[in-house]
Amino acid sequence: MIASDRLIVALDVPSADEARMLIDTLGGSVGVYKIGLELLFAGGLQLAGELVAQGRRVFIDAKLLDIEATVERATAAVARTGAQFLTVHATDRKTLDAALRGRGTSGLKLLGVTVLTNLAPADLVQQGIDMPPAELVLHRAMLAKEAGFDGVVASGQEARAIRDAAGEGFLIITPGIRPEGGAANDQARIMTPAKAIAAGADYLVVGRPITAAQDPRGAAAAIAAEIGSALAS
Repeated sequence: MIASDRLIVALDVPSADEARMLIDTLGGSVGVYKIGLELLFAGGLQLAGELVAQGRRVFIDAKLLDIEATVERATAAVARTGAQFLTVHATDRKTLDAALRGRGTSGLKLLGVTVLTNLAPADLVQQGIDMPPAELVLHRAMLAKEAGFDGVVASGQEARAIRDAAGEGFLIITPGIRPEGGAANDQARIMTPAKAIAAGADYLVVGRPITAAQDPRGAAAAIAAEIGSALAS
């Protein structure tokens, strides 16, 4: 893959029409378009089908977590869109195994969500989890790997530990990416593009540093260039 293929842009906009305008602006400067919950409820699934028909790669960030029958059927519905990636919370084997059944023989790659990048240790305590984020991330990553998932979503701060434990070939998709000096916004565990790639991330998910930039295409190109430099070194 070229460097831009590893760049996933988060289409965190309120309507499919706004997403289409952003996609037109970005053109081929990014490799994958991520459709999250906001856009999924505003025509996102239809948009996913359009993008697949255009030969673009699509990431459905649904973060599924429900009873097995619901997760299985929802995964099957996403698989029918032709999307390349789908997220499922990696909390337990019942959920993970249901997603695997729903995927069937499709080419959909399943990614386990470990710990959201906006969560700090105090947030986990509120959830009743007495475990540091890094430890919980590794636990859930290995649960996903053992279940047969293709990879996980985890911050760059945990990427190296996951890579060391899971080995090559297990995808690590890293959100919470901020260019050097960029605002953290609502993210608690952030990392620069170069450092995340050096830590073992395969793909980087970037939202506001690209979508809120005065020149989104230029911002995407700059991040892709940083990815390329990190890979080369």
